[in-house]
Amino acid sequence: MNFVNKNSIVREIWGNADTILFIFGGAAAEFSLNKAVDWLYFTGKLPADPLGRLFSTVVYAQQIIFSDERIALAAIDKITAIHQSVEQSRGMKIPDWAYRDVLFMLIHYSISAFELLERKLTDAEKEEIFDVFNRVGERMGLKDLPRNHTDWLLVREQHLQENLLKSTFTDDLYKQYRKHLGLLRYLILWEGQKLVVPFRVSKLLSMRRFSVLKPFLLLYKFTQKIRFDKFLKQALLPPDYAQQIMALDRMAIDSR
Repeated sequence: MNFVNKNSIVREIWGNADTILFIFGGAAAEFSLNKAVDWLYFTGKLPADPLGRLFSTVVYAQQIIFSDERIALAAIDKITAIHQSVEQSRGMKIPDWAYRDVLFMLIHYSISAFELLERKLTDAEKEEIFDVFNRVGERMGLKDLPRNHTDWLLVREQHLQENLLKSTFTDDLYKQYRKHLGLLRYLILWEGQKLVVPFRVSKLLSMRRFSVLKPFLLLYKFTQKIRFDKFLKQALLPPDYAQQIMALDRMAIDSR
């Protein structure tokens, strides 16, 4: 038995490296504003290697989505154990709302990235996305999770208003993004983030809503049809991570 049905829209979303890049591009923006981002600085792993942190998170997410239930639940339990170890080291508990914020980001950016690159999702598909990540939260023992996608929309907006703040952590994280990506790739990240983040995030980061990438999306979709997108990814991504990005597609294909 699989944790996520093989025909699920969630597998379609997370089986595409392009979509995953936009998911984590958007999450990188919102993470920088979260009032609990100091927890990610406590271990020093995020500012030291933000791209490595990204790919470790992707691997866990794909293990959950593309594995059978036993392996998926083990991956969730490992994530929980890692966070509990950090809590013990710091002598504090990570607030429940901070965990919920991460789940809410995965739901939001799964939807917004797919709709940006592919098509509008149906209400039933959005409910399916919500259900998958809500079950992850339930396995982690999180409290006060919304009951359905409609309830989630209301709680999500409340979290955006209450739990985000531009701080020195925000500025430092963006400096690290630029340092590790280089100027050109950093500018592409910034323009891509504009296309998927909610208004609250773009306002706090002083983003202009227009993205210069938008006119290029149709061109990029065409390159996918002629299989030229592989060369574009390799040109635009840091060399150390280009092959890992390409492997995201292969992992999804191998699990089918």
